[in-house]
Amino acid sequence: MVKEDWAMKTVTNEISKACSVIPGKMALPNQYFAGRVGSRFIISLRDSKKILGVKCPKCKTVYVPPMECCQKDMTKIDENWVELGDTGVLVNYTVVNYRDAHLPRKTPYILGMIQMDGAEATLVHLVEGVDPQNVKIGMRVKVVFAGKTTNTILDIDHFEPIEE
Repeated sequence: MVKEDWAMKTVTNEISKACSVIPGKMALPNQYFAGRVGSRFIISLRDSKKILGVKCPKCKTVYVPPMECCQKDMTKIDENWVELGDTGVLVNYTVVNYRDAHLPRKTPYILGMIQMDGAEATLVHLVEGVDPQNVKIGMRVKVVFAGKTTNTILDIDHFEPIEE
């Protein structure tokens, strides 16, 4: 054990002598190409304020956001569109407590996995209108569309609890 620690320190010291450290920050801009299937989903959010999914004709699984092939049986499903409602169930969540420039809200905020009514797959999105300490798995939620379009998934501004 002592030999290994000595060997690691030696290797680390040799490596660090060969390296230069320049303090600073690095911007990592990125772009996401939604593709044909994802674009139809986003356009429906933007233009009609409707959530579309795709349904597998074999296993009947409905995916939202949509995808080209069923994850269960690899059937091509990109033309089997179905319209979903604006409600669902929070099946899991996390409370985000760290701040970073690329994050969508001030902390703390809730990022939830929502299973839309009529779909099996889940959609990950923001949940607002509930204190992070009071959020519960199984709570019913509904879509709140953004007032101004972004041409992204953020045309859904967030989900909020349904008063039942």
